[in-house]
Amino acid sequence: MINNLHSRRGFLKGTVLATGGLVLAVQLPRMGRATGPASSSEEAAFTPNAFVKIDENGITLIMPHTEVGQGIYTSSAMLMAEELELRLDQLKVEAAPPDLSKYMDPILYDQATGGSTSTRSDWMRLRQAAATARIMLVGAAAAKWRVDPAQCRVHEGTIYHDASNQSSTYYDIAAEAAKLPVPADVPLKDPSQFKVIGTRAKRLDTPGKVNGSVVYGMDIRVPGMKYATLAISPVTGGRFTKMNEAAARAVKGVLDIVTADNAAVAVIGEHMWAAKQGLDALNIEWDAGENGAVTVDTIVAKMDQVSQQPGVVIRDENKAVDVIANAPTKLSAIYRSPFLSHSPMEPLNCTLHIQDDRAEVWVGTQVPVRTQKAVADITGLPPEKVTVNNQLMGGAFGRRLDVDTIELAAKLLKDTRYPVKLVWTREQDMTHDYYRPYYYDRVAAGLDKDGRMIGRTHRVTGSSIFARWAPAAFKNGIDPDAVDCASETPYDEEAVFADYVRDEPAGVNTSWWRGVGATHNLFVVESFVDEMATATKQDPLEFRRKMLTKNPRALAVLNLAAEKAGWGQALPPGRGKGISLQVAFGSYLAHILEIEITDEKEVRLVRSVIAVDCGVVINPDTVVAQMEGGVIFGLSSAMFNQVTFTDGAVDQTNFDTYRVLRINEAPKIEVYQIKSGEAPGGVGEAGTAAAAGALGNAIFAATGKRIRSLPLAEALA
Repeated sequence: MINNLHSRRGFLKGTVLATGGLVLAVQLPRMGRATGPASSSEEAAFTPNAFVKIDENGITLIMPHTEVGQGIYTSSAMLMAEELELRLDQLKVEAAPPDLSKYMDPILYDQATGGSTSTRSDWMRLRQAAATARIMLVGAAAAKWRVDPAQCRVHEGTIYHDASNQSSTYYDIAAEAAKLPVPADVPLKDPSQFKVIGTRAKRLDTPGKVNGSVVYGMDIRVPGMKYATLAISPVTGGRFTKMNEAAARAVKGVLDIVTADNAAVAVIGEHMWAAKQGLDALNIEWDAGENGAVTVDTIVAKMDQVSQQPGVVIRDENKAVDVIANAPTKLSAIYRSPFLSHSPMEPLNCTLHIQDDRAEVWVGTQVPVRTQKAVADITGLPPEKVTVNNQLMGGAFGRRLDVDTIELAAKLLKDTRYPVKLVWTREQDMTHDYYRPYYYDRVAAGLDKDGRMIGRTHRVTGSSIFARWAPAAFKNGIDPDAVDCASETPYDEEAVFADYVRDEPAGVNTSWWRGVGATHNLFVVESFVDEMATATKQDPLEFRRKMLTKNPRALAVLNLAAEKAGWGQALPPGRGKGISLQVAFGSYLAHILEIEITDEKEVRLVRSVIAVDCGVVINPDTVVAQMEGGVIFGLSSAMFNQVTFTDGAVDQTNFDTYRVLRINEAPKIEVYQIKSGEAPGGVGEAGTAAAAGALGNAIFAATGKRIRSLPLAEALA
């Protein structure tokens, strides 16, 4: 498989060069920065802070967040190029090494990439880092020329003093700049002076993805490397009871068999085929253990019971329960959202070389510090003796925020003294995921005689990811992610009661999933808002507009989406439009989806119209790409996806049983951006969160059937 991959890449390179069809004007990013002692060239470099380095290799920007396909390397580089007065093709980028003291995300309090926090957390600090470097470089040049720095100007990395006709490149003056004290506070450019920010810049990683030169974790090859694949107990908590080691070792190319915790077995081979054939020959027998009877039905039955008990109060204003009880119109409903798999296109993998006094890991991870610590803890090595080479990722969607796979790799390979690439097959990846939690929501509302919402309650029941992943954020029994967009909405609300019931499902590991808590809560809230409009015979758009008197940014995106989607225009029979409105991740977004019910009673996605206000836009093309990819991801899951269990084991094993939206099934997507001077919001998660509510509301508009349980395909069956 690897040989075919490299042959394909060689073909791409040869074709591009032969036809002259592509000019690589952008220097390819260095995607695999490793930790370890600084080289002599690094010691001699101009490094005024943790994010900028100028040396004989050029101008390098250190990226505090990892690239998982969302375009953050380009957006972050644009922030810094703006203040450095550089073109993007004059710089390189590197992934930051594990170092919380330098690269901690100030929103997540971890060196982590997720939750659409990257641009929000880097908007100021990366510009300040770049401006600091520029001011020091200009100061060094001015001192050399004995002129006032204010009389100097910078253009594309060259400093000019026009009055004396002198100039210097950044590189030529870098050694002198390195001797200057680092200024504490530096002024930033006024937005009216932006030349890079706000432009449709081409992504830095696109050429390498086109010509096949970029390296993902799955592509890693190091000298002397062997290959391994593994089998894990199909049921969480299960153990192996029997295996045929002799048969596996008889397979040509098999080198070793290793185990971890009696729950995982890996076969190491000279190549992947030998490892896979050896694993198949083991014919492992498993004892399912205490979770062997788990099904989704048993999990949901328990959630139904616990959701009837009071939870931890999140918000309690103006006695909402009493207001609803006395309201002329009362509504209540139960909504259910299933377990979901991440299933990135690049299956999980980890290459490890563990030696007596050090270890090195090559992996695509959203959490490099946690990765380093995981290997250190299992090998007993100090963290500084563990080198992390962070690679590009072929998708993550939150899965690579956990290090369970890296921990397992270290356990399996801790006694192996040659480098090994451990690969999860698609089946092992999908059936041993850390899934998006199942959520069970009870909602109620009261409306007055004029059809105005006067009270709302929302009880969220589900797993707490924060309690496991970041216990310090799990305060007073409340998981802030699980209730995101449930307790607070864009609308005018007089009386609100919201509470949270934590319920951990037996035998199921849960974690972040693209769109995080907002994805499930917006499906519930926006569907229920439509239910209120229907109950009081109001147009869903007008009903929302009346509740946005205090939220002009939300009203603006709603109005723009309605205008572009042609809301109110007559539709043919069998068609419907649905709305979803959100304030999440620091951005405002309205989504209007048009669908058609075919003669075969299937849902056809016709048109998706998105209006977004995400504050200052760094790269408009990135916003469009994230909206398009996010809404497709969300629609695919809302239409088809769920993870179920039989006798404790996951039923969905590959894309034949975990369906994704196909190209011919995707709607036409239109994205409209509102110009704003507000601080940037996030866009990576927002499109996914906007999908399910709009889809459910569109189906109701077309059929009169209300969908309160996902996936929609099953609910419509």
